[in-house]
Amino acid sequence: MINTIIGKKIGMTQIYDEQNVLMPVTVVLAEPCPVVQVKTVESDGYNAVQLGYSAKKTKNTSKAELNHAAKAGLEVAPRTLDEVRLDDTPDAKPGDMVTVENFKADQLIDVIGVTKGKGFAGVMKRFRVKGGPATHGSMFHRRIGSIGMCQTPGRVFKNQKMPGHMGSKRRTVQNLRVVRIDAEKNLILVRGAIPGANGDTVVVRSAIKGQKAAA
Repeated sequence: MINTIIGKKIGMTQIYDEQNVLMPVTVVLAEPCPVVQVKTVESDGYNAVQLGYSAKKTKNTSKAELNHAAKAGLEVAPRTLDEVRLDDTPDAKPGDMVTVENFKADQLIDVIGVTKGKGFAGVMKRFRVKGGPATHGSMFHRRIGSIGMCQTPGRVFKNQKMPGHMGSKRRTVQNLRVVRIDAEKNLILVRGAIPGANGDTVVVRSAIKGQKAAA
């Protein structure tokens, strides 16, 4: 069984559990994802399935994308493609659908998404650097300060925390718990926050590290 699905982050809300405890949840809309391509060790050197999500407008789709989707019996090309590696030879076929019913309540999952972009940021916002004095005539407030030494080594070390582009990076939040599955509306309610802004595409997969501990 394929333990991964592609969805869209709707937003956060609150619900009550069986013990009447209020908990924060993130709602993920995970509509049925078609299997676009199946890869095996014999044909590609490894086992995997390629999933699609949403649909592109025909006018914005290349001929190669249309032909690739047509091999799976799809009339329109998916907007998003994601490959899922498998240990064993996949039993799925192109055109099969992966739905939220592959997941269950109280299951641990990993959610992969792209964090919100913050633009160009300084070190105080980007890395929580303390900064300098704010008063008493100080001329040093939010700048980075010293970043290297003089003659030895005479250069700036790699990975020095400096101003730059903040956010907009692929991140994985591990071991989140599924609170509820709504198969009719294709919704997954996940306890806690997940990466990305509302409306962003996310990948939901069965947790890799925490399943045995949760059993």
